[in-house]
Amino acid sequence: MKIFQKRGEITRFQILAEIAKQEPHLRQKDIADKLGITVQAVSENLKSLVDEGFVESRAGRSRYKITKRGIEKLKKQALEIRKFSDQVLDTMTTYKSIWPAIAREDLRSGDKVGLFMEDGILYATKDSASAHGKVLNDAKKGEDVAMTDLGGVIELELGKVVILTLPTIQEGGSRATDLEKINMVYGSGFDRVGIMGTVSRAVIDKLNIKPDFEFATPQSTLAAAKRGLNVLVLAVGKMNRSIILLLEEEGIHYNLEDVRKDS
Repeated sequence: MKIFQKRGEITRFQILAEIAKQEPHLRQKDIADKLGITVQAVSENLKSLVDEGFVESRAGRSRYKITKRGIEKLKKQALEIRKFSDQVLDTMTTYKSIWPAIAREDLRSGDKVGLFMEDGILYATKDSASAHGKVLNDAKKGEDVAMTDLGGVIELELGKVVILTLPTIQEGGSRATDLEKINMVYGSGFDRVGIMGTVSRAVIDKLNIKPDFEFATPQSTLAAAKRGLNVLVLAVGKMNRSIILLLEEEGIHYNLEDVRKDS
């Protein structure tokens, strides 16, 4: 669509449309506020529209008026947008949401299967389940399989998160960390472990613990907990604030423990 290809053409189209409404006392500020752009942007676009003969600038209450040429341009572009929108809508009517799952056993295209979550992974099975879908491609056990026509509810409890607050390097870093306490907490069992900060990397290396995620830890923790996984996070100092904020916004239960030796 040409109206989308030329830079600034959509804005010019919107300005023309506002002027075509023939609202009395229309000002540049009114147009700017309505379109969410600056008055300067409106002024520059109006100048080009006037120079090209699409708009007339007159003295008096109705300062701007769309010309016959401007009306023709506006109609042509409006029809282009309508045609494009119709094409998009036609495409969406035939669009099917497709989701990946892991085949629990050999599956064939067209099979109606049950869906369930285990260890944060979506599985497709020939057994019945509270959620269901339709298989789109043949798949062997353990392979990824495309699913559509999903329905029902996947039974899933939110996971729990334990956040361990570690000392900063100024507070002594890993040497000021209660490693025994961390080992005890870790031993209670977690599905995933995340770390935040260089000190936390030194700590898990000392404890021979392998982290599941080290970058984008707040987002990864939230995603894992929403899939029913229990997560242990080692965060240095105030780094825990970013993860706490995300968890509270999503209503994920968490425990906060301080593992600094002097705490």
